[in-house]
Amino acid sequence: MDNTWKRKFGFLWMGQFFSLISSSAVGFAIIIWLSLQTGSAEVLAYAAIAGLLPQALIGPFAGVYVDRWDRKKTMMLADGGIAGCTLLMSISFYLGYENLELIYLMLGLRSVGSAFHMPALQASIPLLAPQSELLRIAGINQIIKSISNIAGPALGALAIGLLSIGNVLLLDIAGAAIAIFSLFFISIPSQNEETKPRPDIVQVWQDMKIGLGEVLRNRGLSFLFLYSIIAGFCIMPISVLFPLMTIEHFHGGKFEMSIIETTWGMGMLIGGGLLGIWKSGIRKVIIVNISHLLIGAAFLWSGWLSEQSFLFFTVLTGIGGIAGSFYSAGFTAIVQEEIPPGLLGRVFSMYFSIEVLPTMLGLVCTGFVADTIGVNFTFIILGFIIFLVGIASFMTPSLMNLNKSKD
Repeated sequence: MDNTWKRKFGFLWMGQFFSLISSSAVGFAIIIWLSLQTGSAEVLAYAAIAGLLPQALIGPFAGVYVDRWDRKKTMMLADGGIAGCTLLMSISFYLGYENLELIYLMLGLRSVGSAFHMPALQASIPLLAPQSELLRIAGINQIIKSISNIAGPALGALAIGLLSIGNVLLLDIAGAAIAIFSLFFISIPSQNEETKPRPDIVQVWQDMKIGLGEVLRNRGLSFLFLYSIIAGFCIMPISVLFPLMTIEHFHGGKFEMSIIETTWGMGMLIGGGLLGIWKSGIRKVIIVNISHLLIGAAFLWSGWLSEQSFLFFTVLTGIGGIAGSFYSAGFTAIVQEEIPPGLLGRVFSMYFSIEVLPTMLGLVCTGFVADTIGVNFTFIILGFIIFLVGIASFMTPSLMNLNKSKD
């Protein structure tokens, strides 16, 4: 493969950057607007679930079609569909229809678009770049996500202060338009699956089973997924608890909350930058396992800190962000190397669906858990479980042998 892959990724990253930062800004603006209009934590939880549940439910089915359809057109149509839903929401605000049920519906439809877009993007990467560059590419993708997570909320807060919510929503449409335009300059190789007839419901289930079977027959990859799911069930609730930890345990306010959120994002940015610039000789499985240990230790230690140790809590949060970036990039690169390109869409869709479920569990249960045992003890327990996942990973021979000949 010649160096034309770098030019292709230049266009791809440009489009994804504008799409992600505009979506992040609009998402945060909607949260601010709902908070100001309703003042209800329940409304925010329902909005978050509406934006996650459809993606989790249809993800495995979407992956079957992603592997059969033209992935470039799939991404373009998904971006266009998401922009269309945002436009309808904007028009409803202009007309004075500020109905919560309509907002939930539009967020749900946007989630459907994401269910097709994310696996199509991840499944396209091994078709565009050399296998030896997949970890670095995953690191650069983390940089883009991290910048979006840092700058998006700031842009959203500024926009909602200067513009009406209907005008703020137009930012997302502009970002999607740039992402679609950038894809016109990229050609993505086709897969044989695209030439097969359109699948009926029986064929869809069979294709889903093929994707699951591809993971299960690879013992090392099965353990990688299992440990990642266990860690995800612990990490996602903690991500919801960060504001409560800052307020209740360290007696901070809005300023301290923003510091913690920014620090985690900066940690993710630094981690992605290190992977993108530094071509590591360390095996990807070891990077993932060490990341589990670091994330678990950071959460565990944070729970043990005294109320006066907010500065150290900030440092640990940054370390957790760096480790989280390492984990995400390493995991993605391993899956892209181990799974044939023709099956990547359904495998990533399946994993995204499983990954989203802990987020909803955290949204529903976080308040109860924190009120029952205390937010700091929740950090200690969940951090300890994640740390044990890291230890178990190093003690699993099939996982440690995974990808050994390719690193």
